[in-house]
Amino acid sequence: MRVHLQTDGGILKDVTYQYEAFIDEQWIAIVRYDCAHGFFHRDVLFPNGDKEKQSIEMDSLKSASKYAEQDLKDRWEWYRERYMKKNKK
Repeated sequence: MRVHLQTDGGILKDVTYQYEAFIDEQWIAIVRYDCAHGFFHRDVLFPNGDKEKQSIEMDSLKSASKYAEQDLKDRWEWYRERYMKKNKK
């Protein structure tokens, strides 16, 4: 899991959580949470270059950060399996 947290005066201003897997001798991004485009969302990436974007409503960036971290810890195997199934097609 790659994590980037940006703070200003101790206040969380931006987050990026990205799950990467080592596949075919290279690191590949499979799932990313971030605030790009002005809103908190999850991008699920696929081998053909497509991505599935889902907006996620949270009461604070701190809550969003915790949510992203926990989701990747809990479901990384599922995300990897899904990616690998799409990779075989």
